[in-house]
Amino acid sequence: MSINNEEKLKKLLDSHLPGTVYMAAWLEGRGISRALQQRYRTSGWLETVGTGAFKRPSEQVTWQGGLYALQAQSGLAVHAGALTALALQGYAHYLRLGAETVFLFSPPKTSLPAWFRNRDWGQKIHHCKTSVLPPGLALADYQTGAFSIKISAPERAFLECLHLAPETVDLVECYQVMEGLTTLRPKLLQPLLEQCGSVKVKRLFLYMAEKAGHDWFKRLDAAKFDLGAGARTVTKGGVYVSRYGLTVPEELVKL
Repeated sequence: MSINNEEKLKKLLDSHLPGTVYMAAWLEGRGISRALQQRYRTSGWLETVGTGAFKRPSEQVTWQGGLYALQAQSGLAVHAGALTALALQGYAHYLRLGAETVFLFSPPKTSLPAWFRNRDWGQKIHHCKTSVLPPGLALADYQTGAFSIKISAPERAFLECLHLAPETVDLVECYQVMEGLTTLRPKLLQPLLEQCGSVKVKRLFLYMAEKAGHDWFKRLDAAKFDLGAGARTVTKGGVYVSRYGLTVPEELVKL
């Protein structure tokens, strides 16, 4: 290996964040050609995690390390949200992080690379492409080991749960989470709800927040939320809540 290539490798390894993925295009942008990448792989300095991505052979990488690469190296507007973000921040204590589905959110038409989609991360990845919430609003940095990833702040994460309900996330489970959300910030909730594109999400949120009796609920200006017209059936055969024009599961009403 030439001195120049050795220097490139040393610089790469010195700046490495343990547990993260190297994307091939990102390496190329730093002067490490595809041919050189393969040479590093053959020499045992890199190990493939799929077409177009590598890791250090001595390391185990999780979905967090893969998501870091998507965010920091390719600039994809994708983040961890819904129950995943809530659990990471300690707002869903009864959830089992190990085996739970990982919920990723991005704007419509966002495609995750094949190496990320096809890799077995040990957990199911649910990628939701939606514009129901304004991009970039109410995201937080979550530190995991040597690196951090973008995830939804609790305010956004809960609205993402309601977007997935009831088909993917159970409504009763959503309310159980809501009961523990005693410190949500009205200054974040207000713009999120004003810009939310789903009448169902907004009505469900107001219903659950009022039912839970949190103090922050009183500081929301609900008059600025477009709640649409007419009834919404969230669950067939459920109970109609006239105040919010929603038909929800009987079990939820009785809680």
